[in-house]
Amino acid sequence: MMMNHLFWLLPLVFPHLSSPVILLERNDGNLFHNWNHLMEGDKIVLHRSKRDWMWRQFFLSEEYTGSNYQYVGKLRSDKDIGDGTARYVLSGEGAGTVFRIDEKSGDLHATQRLDREEKASYTLQAQAFNKITGLPLEPATEFIVKIHDINDNEPKFTRAVYSASVPEMSDVGTFVIEVNATDADDATYGNSAKLVYSILQGQPYFSVDPDTGIVRIALSSMDREVRKEYQVVIQAKDMAGQMGGLSGTTTVNVTLTDVNDSPPRFAYSSYHLSTYESAEIGSTVGRIKANDGDEGENAEMKYRIVEGDGKEFLDIITDEISQEGVIVVKKKLDYESKRVYTVKVEVTNTHQDPNFFHLGPFSDTAIIKVTAKDVDERPIFSRPQYVFEVNEDTPKGTTIGTITAWDPDATDYPIQYAVDHHTDPERLYHIDPKNGSITILKSLDREVSKWHNISVLASEMNNPHQRSRVPVLIKVLDVNDNAPEFAMIYETFVCENVKAGQLIQTISAIDTDEPLVGHKFVFSLNSMNPNFTIFDNEDNTARILTRRSGFNRREMSVYYLPVVISDSDYPIQSSTSTLTIRVCSCDATGNMRSCSVDALLLSAGLSTGALVAILLCILILLMIVVMFSALKKQRRKEPLIISKEDVRDNVVSYNDEGGGEEDTQAFDIGTLRHPEVIESNKLRRDIIPEMLFPYHRPSPMKECADVRDFIISRLQDNDTDPFAPPYDSLATYAYEGNGSIAESLSSLESSVTEGDHEYDYLSNWGPQFKKLADMYIGKDTGVAN
Repeated sequence: MMMNHLFWLLPLVFPHLSSPVILLERNDGNLFHNWNHLMEGDKIVLHRSKRDWMWRQFFLSEEYTGSNYQYVGKLRSDKDIGDGTARYVLSGEGAGTVFRIDEKSGDLHATQRLDREEKASYTLQAQAFNKITGLPLEPATEFIVKIHDINDNEPKFTRAVYSASVPEMSDVGTFVIEVNATDADDATYGNSAKLVYSILQGQPYFSVDPDTGIVRIALSSMDREVRKEYQVVIQAKDMAGQMGGLSGTTTVNVTLTDVNDSPPRFAYSSYHLSTYESAEIGSTVGRIKANDGDEGENAEMKYRIVEGDGKEFLDIITDEISQEGVIVVKKKLDYESKRVYTVKVEVTNTHQDPNFFHLGPFSDTAIIKVTAKDVDERPIFSRPQYVFEVNEDTPKGTTIGTITAWDPDATDYPIQYAVDHHTDPERLYHIDPKNGSITILKSLDREVSKWHNISVLASEMNNPHQRSRVPVLIKVLDVNDNAPEFAMIYETFVCENVKAGQLIQTISAIDTDEPLVGHKFVFSLNSMNPNFTIFDNEDNTARILTRRSGFNRREMSVYYLPVVISDSDYPIQSSTSTLTIRVCSCDATGNMRSCSVDALLLSAGLSTGALVAILLCILILLMIVVMFSALKKQRRKEPLIISKEDVRDNVVSYNDEGGGEEDTQAFDIGTLRHPEVIESNKLRRDIIPEMLFPYHRPSPMKECADVRDFIISRLQDNDTDPFAPPYDSLATYAYEGNGSIAESLSSLESSVTEGDHEYDYLSNWGPQFKKLADMYIGKDTGVAN
């Protein structure tokens, strides 16, 4: 029963190990249970189970540096009786390359230098064969060769360079960064991979935890404004940091980030600036800047004026980009009243950290003195504008007001005044150039213009270019100088069958004057009228009533009623307006049906005289038209020769365009080719020559060879032209000829009298010039007789 718990112990001695290795072999899976029984002292008889192989595992050191193959161990089979018939064969990982076995003795050697970091173990199979029969002596058995680690790898950090940042002024022990290093050696064996961290560079500012590699602040009050960048060198060493261990290093670049621990400070306690007194409001006087060692929002500052006699005139604005304080003009400076303006400026941080209030105060002050520089200023008026009132009946030459101006400079030069004539084109006003009094040059009329806007110029005597302008508004006050009149033109009619006391018209009045209490008109008749009467409604209107009944338009078609209209202002103004009343025929309800012609014409606004004038104008226009027509007809019958005294060349013009190919009565070009056949041409009767000045033409030569040759030559050129159009066309040429016996044709060289001219040659020109020949030849004959 105890056989199930049997196992055997076989001590094997390997030459490369300092102690024997005990291999345990068991027959069941309860090895530790059996071992416990052994430890409890159980009296168990151990029987060695017969096994073919006496090994299971070998150990081999890495990085062997010897010249011979490294001995691993010896393999031996129980079937090997030592007669040399057994042959050992090795297979598996590295068999034949990394490991080699002696076939006879079973000795196992490593042929290469092994690296545990590349491969930590090799699994091999060994088997014994009979050399003679080639049969295996026993089944193959698997074993493992493990590579024993040595310290041949230095620690390596995950990064060659680390970057970290930490706020300045941090407390001791503040975390900065954690660095990590690894060692490729076996961490389970010895201290080859046991790392220890230390600082080679960066003390006393930083420290590192030797086990974790965490870097921390080691010195308090580290100020970024003093030093911003730090370089820390960290070392990792294996073998637990002992001598002989391998090490690696890395660099940590530590940057101190800014905190608001530096208050702003002015470089100087006072600043001196200057500007001209003419500087515009809002213009820059100068810039100042406080120094702050911080950066970013911790360096943002704000400036303000806290006190000073120039606080009313100066202001300071913070430039958010440059963090400067910009001094600007708040109110116009005056050199004559104050030369130096002083203010006290305060600067503070906009983002303050309560943790650093003990380093404050985070503000500073400085005195700013601004000196105003003198400029030649323009004259200044006592008011920005002047308003004067004047009655419209004020006499010419009356003074209506005075303008006052002075030189604001310390020199105080005299001022001269003038009216800008562009604003007073009618020249109504004048200003005294010395004292500035304004007088009236012309009478004013409020009904034409109620207000007059002029500009007065003031300039220095010694420098007229320094000139100022001020508006002067003159209000013309009303005076009751206009009488009231009808508000409109009334068209009033009365029916023939009207009854007494009947209303025929309601009238009202207007007045261009404007009294302070409003208009009040009184209506009346200038005399007793038997036909009509007036009733004042006392509301600036009046009613016209009939005094009797029954009107006859045949007896009187129009009545004129004078109405007196008076105002109630002082002095009282009145006028008489005439109301025209037409008599018309009306129906029973009082609606007008018809009026006389004269009345209708009057209603249209035309008098008899106007109608007569219109008729006369129409008659004159008709006479002018008739006169022009007669002159035109007479002009057509004028003779061809207008005057015997006309010594100009006379030309007869024919407005003839020709009749085309079918026109057999037109001129024949053959006449030009053969002048001798001129007389045989037919008489042309289809054209009547218009008036024109007859002209002098010399008798043609019998022989015109040059003209004939010129025309024939051009005719042949056109007939033989392959590009000529396939239809009749006109070709025009200019030819002056070889000379003319007529010499000059100018009338300036002609004889003074007409008797010097001979016109017999006109009879030789053919029928076309027969009429011309009859006129001139017949005239000469008559003169001779």
